[in-house]
Amino acid sequence: MRRYDLVCFDMDGVLTRVRSSWSWIHECFGVDSEPNYRAFCNGEIDEPEFMRRDIALWKSAKPDLNIRDIAVLFKDMPLIGGIQETVACLRDCGIRSYIVSGGIDLAAKMLADEFGFDGYIADHICTDENGSLTGEGVMVVDLADKGKSVRPLIERFGTTKERTASIGNSFTDIKMFESTGLSIAFNPSDPYTEEAATCVIRSDNISDVLDVILDEEP
Repeated sequence: MRRYDLVCFDMDGVLTRVRSSWSWIHECFGVDSEPNYRAFCNGEIDEPEFMRRDIALWKSAKPDLNIRDIAVLFKDMPLIGGIQETVACLRDCGIRSYIVSGGIDLAAKMLADEFGFDGYIADHICTDENGSLTGEGVMVVDLADKGKSVRPLIERFGTTKERTASIGNSFTDIKMFESTGLSIAFNPSDPYTEEAATCVIRSDNISDVLDVILDEEP
């Protein structure tokens, strides 16, 4: 009998080989968001302002930036190995897979569609009717408490905290860990995430989490 009904995956740094979907776009445009990142981590700016400043960097590199340009760049974003195998195996076992990310929803949608995730929740980039970026973003996932996004999913899929697993890699995933019965730090980027998780896995293939998730109860 399976132990879990739902697995919540962080996207950036877990399903991708880059720090974040935001940083991938920075890299593609050759802009530096490190000052914005430090300001956010230090509590000097909130998440909406963080998004606003990052989008402004992109528009400084390409003033007529369109959402279609972003979509093209995401097609080349490096991904971790084993995503297809992992999602398919969980599905065959009757376990739902969901992306919960502070990354960009366009990237999350592409991954969900390509690999068969049951859905995604991520931050949104605002555009006008022609697809041009307005410079604003919508905070959908609160990086200060990703548990706020996980708990409604647990209710939606009719399961419990104990029968839900989560996979993340950074300190912003710790609140998600606290909202699930099993938490996996996958290639953790800081000691706090490692300490907060039920277990730690370091690998270049996400399918290695299956050994833990599908481990039968004694």
